[in-house]
Amino acid sequence: MTTVDLPLLPLGRGRDLGSERGVDCPGDLPPASDPDLVARARAARDALGDRAFVLGHHYQRDEVIQFADVTGDSFKLAREAAARPDAEYIVFCGVHFMAESADILTGDHQQVVLPDLAAGCSMADMARLRQVEDAWDALGAAGVAESVVPVTYMNSSADIKAFCGRHDGVVCTSSNAKRALDWAFASKDGTAAPDAMPTKVLFLPDQHLGRNTAVLEMGFSLDDCVVWDPHRPGGGLTEQELRDARVILWKGHCSVHGRFSAEVGRELRRTLPGVQLLVHPECRHEVVLEADLVGSTEFIINTVRAAPPGSIWAIGTELNLVRRLAAEHPEQQITFLDKTVCYCSTMNRIDLPHLVWALESLVAGTVVNRISVDADTEHWARVALERMLALPGV
Repeated sequence: MTTVDLPLLPLGRGRDLGSERGVDCPGDLPPASDPDLVARARAARDALGDRAFVLGHHYQRDEVIQFADVTGDSFKLAREAAARPDAEYIVFCGVHFMAESADILTGDHQQVVLPDLAAGCSMADMARLRQVEDAWDALGAAGVAESVVPVTYMNSSADIKAFCGRHDGVVCTSSNAKRALDWAFASKDGTAAPDAMPTKVLFLPDQHLGRNTAVLEMGFSLDDCVVWDPHRPGGGLTEQELRDARVILWKGHCSVHGRFSAEVGRELRRTLPGVQLLVHPECRHEVVLEADLVGSTEFIINTVRAAPPGSIWAIGTELNLVRRLAAEHPEQQITFLDKTVCYCSTMNRIDLPHLVWALESLVAGTVVNRISVDADTEHWARVALERMLALPGV
């Protein structure tokens, strides 16, 4: 038996360009220890003026968020970018799928920049186009594809959004997932044959948001939901299971929200009398069942802002945001719903050195790390996004 000498990369030392997508940075970054970084960022931002519009996702580091013209969740930021047609550059401090959405919704004359191309999303990467196409073929072979409407979470790549656009599906956010699912189940009403099986939804790529929405908001049972595993033949499901299911959940999840546990929530209730558990719907089903309030990132922020002094919260979402809320609301007691540190590792790749490098490059007339979606993908992704924008209440 032969052995292969595999190079081991200790944490924080070295990188494997063959296995990591987009980690190469074509430029010289200023050192993270440079004491002039804040001043350099401010000077570059001032030099660009209205030519640049800087977007900062809620999960970004404070050192980056301070330079954002607008902060918000992924959908809000994409809409804000679309509302700034005079901005030549959209600098998106977030992750790759967010920058793609901004490019889809902005004009051809605008250029979207992601300060670090390695800022991806593990959830979005759990649903690749070829995997979804293979799943769709398998649904067709099982005789159920004509009854299935694909719905993808905003946290997905442009080509997955385009897949949904091509197959009469829609995009959703964590705040309008129920409206999107209502639309999906109603979309085939009056068009299916009298003997056709009931409409089903293929929900991509976050199984937890799909399950929590279907079961807790729409009245489906857990037995109505099955999980499609793209790494198993036939998704790990029988044809009968596919025919019986109403919601086919993709086996994907958020690496941050998936860490929270109901056990920690119960422990906090024992040790912090009066604590309220406030969590994101990307959390696991048992965590959401344990929570007092469940909602999107914007919902979490607005809930804390509206809460009276003395309120006690344990919040299940990304740690940068929880720490920021705690600093903004010293009159409340805000803690993190996890025993260990839980930053979004890919979101945290956007740091001050990368932002300074990107802004100073634009000042010098060089566009770095431009995110550009091809025309066909952009067209069909926009179709799915516009279906979402047409939903009531969006």
